[in-house]
Amino acid sequence: METKIDLNCVYLPSEDLVARDIEGELIIIPLTSGIGDAEDEIYTMNETGRAIWERLDGRSLGDVAKSLKAEFKAQPGEIEKDVAGLASEPLKRKMLVPVPG
Repeated sequence: METKIDLNCVYLPSEDLVARDIEGELIIIPLTSGIGDAEDEIYTMNETGRAIWERLDGRSLGDVAKSLKAEFKAQPGEIEKDVAGLASEPLKRKMLVPVPG
């Protein structure tokens, strides 16, 4: 089932995972069952994913994209697509949770 991502919504990392910088790489580890995937207990983010993940701090995904546009050059719509794409899989795996309201 495809998860619908709304750039106007706010998504936060689940409280049931830990994200740490280890030797310059962002590592995400689920702490409870039902978060992530049993086959892939540890997740890593590339530079783009890390830039997006670190901005998931109470801003809407649209605001995350705007902040990235100020830092990175990209074709129109590309950053929004990357932000929505990064949020989709973690949301499906309950690593991101929507903030009500």
